Amino acid sequence: MRPGPCAPLAVVTGGTRGIGLALSRRLVRLGYRTVALYRHDTQAAHRAATAHHLDVIRADVADANALRTAAHRILTEHGTPRVLVNNAGINIDRPFLELSVSDWQRVLDTNLSAPFHLTQALAPAMLAAGAGTVVNIGATTGIRPRANGANYSAAKAGLLHLTKCLALELAPAIRVNCLIPGMTETDELTTRYRLDHPQHRAAVLSEIPQRRIARTDDIADALEYLVGPLSSYVTGQKLIVDGGQFMW
Repeated sequence: MRPGPCAPLAVVTGGTRGIGLALSRRLVRLGYRTVALYRHDTQAAHRAATAHHLDVIRADVADANALRTAAHRILTEHGTPRVLVNNAGINIDRPFLELSVSDWQRVLDTNLSAPFHLTQALAPAMLAAGAGTVVNIGATTGIRPRANGANYSAAKAGLLHLTKCLALELAPAIRVNCLIPGMTETDELTTRYRLDHPQHRAAVLSEIPQRRIARTDDIADALEYLVGPLSSYVTGQKLIVDGGQFMW
């Protein structure tokens, strides 16, 4: 059931596929009118909108002007968000010495600059409303870097510190936290790690104490906590949902 026009508003970037879709679905279930931003897959976006009662807006989050235009549209057509989830992200993996300037910039623009631009565009209205929650979706490689991912690891490490800076500056009205998924069952992850091959899956599972890969709903459960009343005194923190794979 689609939440009514008086329901609180949530915004999710990259919210029509993978983990982002699970987060969007959960917010709808919690009673939020939910706007999901997507980059290029219009058919998937409209399927998600129809099936899960989402409003969708096409915007390339790596383009600061396009993102601020989308923010203006959200505020004028949908209202002030109560929840903002900065989820959109990309990988362009290469050995460091082979990374081009565009490989570096595209990943930083998407994974780090986009949360900056969108939060800065929406936060004044959220502050004026007196309440709000921002959840940035991080990555374990922002804490434990990996080879061939200098751009992605650097962006996600920066996102952790951006989270803390925003938590300091936007308090007490807006809480800001970072949700960090571990290995999660998505099409992208299955392709990247060849999880459809039993040997590859077994090797991954051997590194996870819980002996399973996260479901997207596991990540949505954590989001539900971070946007709900049980976390009302939690801000500037990282919540790692990885089955114990990395214990920091």
